Amino acid sequence: MDTGPVQQISDPFHIRRVAMVELQLRARGIRDPRVLAAMERVPRHEFLGPEFQREAYEDRPLPIGHGQTVSQPYIVAAMLEALELQPADTVLEIGTGSGYQTALLAELAGKVYSIERHAPLAERACQTLERLGYTGVRVLVGDGTEGWPAAAPFDAILVSAAAPKLPPPLLEQMAEGGRMIVPVGFAASQDLELVRKQQGQPLITRLDACRFVPLIGREGFPSGW
Repeated sequence: MDTGPVQQISDPFHIRRVAMVELQLRARGIRDPRVLAAMERVPRHEFLGPEFQREAYEDRPLPIGHGQTVSQPYIVAAMLEALELQPADTVLEIGTGSGYQTALLAELAGKVYSIERHAPLAERACQTLERLGYTGVRVLVGDGTEGWPAAAPFDAILVSAAAPKLPPPLLEQMAEGGRMIVPVGFAASQDLELVRKQQGQPLITRLDACRFVPLIGREGFPSGW
């Protein structure tokens, strides 16, 4: 997608995005130039309701309805950087939410598949993505813990909700040498885990402590947790 200087000049939020990248991301150690450039391009405010757009570039999660949030910019950037995405990668996102992170994945990877449990959120995200020109993303309404077998294998998987354990179907659908980033734990204690698949087995590196909404599904938490 070619955002171009004309769109940036006409965007009143562009200066705020530049400040977000410099003060919240680069200053806190995010170094991947492709991630930083994508975070500067993608208009986070477009994925929020009008009442939250003025807060779009603050470093905090914001509500998007149905008990869900769009994650704070720093944690999104940290997850994307850890995945080391390449332009030819096929990526699975668990938790489309507002579609903001989906757009960032589309900027960084080749093919993006995304699963959302809440149909209204999925529909709204698709409308926003299409309006902004991200027409190559595929979104499915369903149980993200079961993955998307028909589109596997995936070079990278990004899970944007907390799982009690690594969901086995997602590990199965990773390509050999693939990467997955997933928050694992419970309400009071979660760790962001980077999982690499080597000889069919998960090699896990624990990154930062974090706090996400629960991953609901057959291989996650029960509904109402």
